[in-house]
Amino acid sequence: MKQQFPTDRHEQRRVFLAAVDSIRDILAANADEAEALRTLPPAAVTALRESGLFALMLPTELGGAETDPMTQLEVFEAVSFIDPATGWSYAIGASALSFSAYLPNAAIARMFAGGRTPIFAGAIMPGRAVPVEGGYRVTGRWSWGSGIRHADWVGGHVLVEQPGGGPPTSLMAMLPTAEVEIHDMWHVAGLKGTGSCDYAVTDHFVPAGFTFDLQAFHPQRGGPLYRIGLPGLLQSVHAGFALGVGRRALDAIIELARTKRRGYGKQTPLAERAVFQRVIGESDLRLRAARGLVLEILEKAWSTVCADRKPDARLHVEMRSATTLATEVALDVTTQAFRYGGGTAIHLHNILQRCLRDLQVGAAHLMVSDSTYELHGQCLLGLPGVNPMG
Repeated sequence: MKQQFPTDRHEQRRVFLAAVDSIRDILAANADEAEALRTLPPAAVTALRESGLFALMLPTELGGAETDPMTQLEVFEAVSFIDPATGWSYAIGASALSFSAYLPNAAIARMFAGGRTPIFAGAIMPGRAVPVEGGYRVTGRWSWGSGIRHADWVGGHVLVEQPGGGPPTSLMAMLPTAEVEIHDMWHVAGLKGTGSCDYAVTDHFVPAGFTFDLQAFHPQRGGPLYRIGLPGLLQSVHAGFALGVGRRALDAIIELARTKRRGYGKQTPLAERAVFQRVIGESDLRLRAARGLVLEILEKAWSTVCADRKPDARLHVEMRSATTLATEVALDVTTQAFRYGGGTAIHLHNILQRCLRDLQVGAAHLMVSDSTYELHGQCLLGLPGVNPMG
């Protein structure tokens, strides 16, 4: 049965943040098990599914809420604050469901059969595809398959070889997760609980009705959200994750500072040290400033698509570069918090070490590479041919 969501922006925000609060204890209680399993445990996945949170970016005609990017940012922040790995897995899954706006009716009929909302996963890095009658023969191995262990369908980005050697076209091919080979290689330092395994297929047939054009990115259903482009659909994901984790780390060190004492001989309460006071004061302001910039650019992009226009290359680049900045600021704040946590922070039960490990790995994602600053500089210089996903 499809859940009914409000259409008012402020009411949507209230409903989704209330949904996060309703499962907060379940997600927190399962965080350690996620680390041990190297993927989200069933209880956490069930809570996210049954709360309706996966419908955040799903088209309304498919039972989703189709929320604006600013609401998405807040929801991803809120889940990531509870547990970084859960926040990452959830944000990837919710954003991947936006693919349903671009898929042909044939795929939608199968994926949403029985009125049940599936869980998607996917990765934007190219495999290859050869056109054949009725579809494509797809071969590829994709990394960062976050959430694939609990996903029903998985997307693989492919470049389609053209007869005569012309430039390849870029597609997203959707496959049942049961039909891909999952490589259990997710033995990592951070984001352990996300199950971000590689997955692969070899010469696998994918019907044309289960693909969509990543260059045209033309929605088959839904409203302005699906005209925002790939950087726009991913900005709230990466920025929300980073800002939520950074805020959790800052709150944790502030709480610890009330009781922690440091020093040889005479021990001074951490909260009374002027150097620490400066660090947390600056950290709070930097996090808020980075968040404000992300929201400013998201609002600009949202206004653009609501006016029935597509964001231009410069706005796409700003979405990526602002997200990179937010990630770097959050990582620096978390690093400082961990440092002042001292010996307390190094224990595996302490949230500061988990925030630092998980954010370090999240910051390694290509979407928030420092090459986005180069793209931003190219736009400021007025250089031609800037590729926002370059």
